[in-house]
Amino acid sequence: GQTSNSTVFEWLTADRRPGQGVPANSRSTSTSSTRAGRRELVNMPTNDVVSQMDSKYWGDETFFENNAPLPRWGGYLIVVGFGVFFSLVTTGIVSLETKFVGTKMSSEFFNTAGRDIKIGLTASVIVSQWTWAATLLQSSNVAWQYGVSGPFWYASGATIQVLLFGVLAIELKRRAPTCHTVCELVLARWGTTAHKTFIFFSFLTSIIVTSMLLLGGSATMKALAGCDVNLTSFLIPWGVILYTAAGGLKATFLASYIHTGVIFIILLVMVYTVYVKEYSTDQIYDLLEQTVQHSFEECEIIFSENYRCDDETDACGCEDKALGTINIDNCYKPGTRDEIADTYYDDDSPRYACGAVAGNRRGSYLTMLSGPGLMFGIINIIGNFGTVFVDQSYWQSAIAAKPAAAHKGYMLGGLVWFTIPFALATACGLAATALQLPIDAGEAGSGLVPPAVATHIYGTKGALMIAIMLFMAIVSTGSAESIAVSSIAAYDIYRTYFNPECTGADIMRVSRYVIVLYGATMGVLAVILNYIGLNLGWVYLFMGIVIGSAVIPLRNMM
Repeated sequence: GQTSNSTVFEWLTADRRPGQGVPANSRSTSTSSTRAGRRELVNMPTNDVVSQMDSKYWGDETFFENNAPLPRWGGYLIVVGFGVFFSLVTTGIVSLETKFVGTKMSSEFFNTAGRDIKIGLTASVIVSQWTWAATLLQSSNVAWQYGVSGPFWYASGATIQVLLFGVLAIELKRRAPTCHTVCELVLARWGTTAHKTFIFFSFLTSIIVTSMLLLGGSATMKALAGCDVNLTSFLIPWGVILYTAAGGLKATFLASYIHTGVIFIILLVMVYTVYVKEYSTDQIYDLLEQTVQHSFEECEIIFSENYRCDDETDACGCEDKALGTINIDNCYKPGTRDEIADTYYDDDSPRYACGAVAGNRRGSYLTMLSGPGLMFGIINIIGNFGTVFVDQSYWQSAIAAKPAAAHKGYMLGGLVWFTIPFALATACGLAATALQLPIDAGEAGSGLVPPAVATHIYGTKGALMIAIMLFMAIVSTGSAESIAVSSIAAYDIYRTYFNPECTGADIMRVSRYVIVLYGATMGVLAVILNYIGLNLGWVYLFMGIVIGSAVIPLRNMM
């Protein structure tokens, strides 16, 4: 159902504390606290507690609770099969270029792609490199948490860095047109000690980015297909290893172009489906308003084990399985009127997107005046400066671009990238909240909001679309990080400290060895993080603390 404009206006103009909503159907519910801190219910709802939740989810504690929409073999086929497919395609294209264009696979070409990449390919590579698993998953998580301010701060807070890096790209092409890595610039400017320090920061950045890719990818494949998290963390990189070791940076660029195209196609399908085909902007708006109108007690009832609605009587409450009745009275523990029985809702930290949003103006999901959203935006901006300015893959893309194309490619890529997290998160994140899907905080923190929405709308096909979309993001960024690590290992460690007289063949051999070694071991950190219980959301917020201090020195270096 949809609320009237007057009802929405009255709710928006009301002044209420976070956590208090206007009960649906004008039900009155209020609470007071005793000195012991226990909630004492003054006026519990006496009528139905109506939810937007689809009937097939009634009584479910989580969305993906032992219910993988894809077969396990299908998940492993995506992980392994797509990696092999793109390895063959990109390696074939590089081979054709070598044969018909006359390009020679030297160490210089392997690590710089010939330094002649034009604007379009540079822009597509930036979009692809910057589209992490977190871009697709974490952006929808903050939409689920904070409302529309979350996607805005995610997208805008991670676009600024790419646009500003375009200025550094100009200086890089002007001051060091023959360099291979950012650490070579540090060595020339500040000497050996600083060089070793920034090698450490560069490696750390690539490791953090890669671990986030694998955390998001393994968690999603477990939810969608029941794949083992640890095994998936080690299988995903092998698709990257094959074509990156064979074709170098040029193969990474060509694969990234294909990956970006696939991501945008699926993105358009999801946005069109949510806002045109299945629902509309008006419906999502009204459903979000209904979500925040639920009181705390109503949220406890909706997300409880026995919540049901009777199709014949339209009564909504809790089911007494012994008597076969559905009403509000069945929702309380026997002999009480102050505790909801068998509820999954958490008093201290709500597990589900239900009720008003604490810290948002009037508790709305549809406001930019959000304290938590602003706080996330600040963390996002600071953290992402580190993952752009300290990440060798972005310097490498600038090195590979033509002098006249570098800054233009970064500007275009940054603006185009903005649409991916903003559009996907405002579609999937807000739809998940509006439809009250039983996604709990643990699933959202692991990045499972888009898979849940796609599965709800399209079933198995939706799960397959998100799995493919996510794999494109993981592989494209993973290949860029692999070639970045191999370049630093070959030029800044091997050539600088072990074999200054090395040949081009030596450099290429070391680069390929490092790509294979890094790809084979990059799953270790993801397994460790999974073991200690740290998910994608935690690592994303933590990364700025680790690498943010290296940003200003690199900016001053240029």
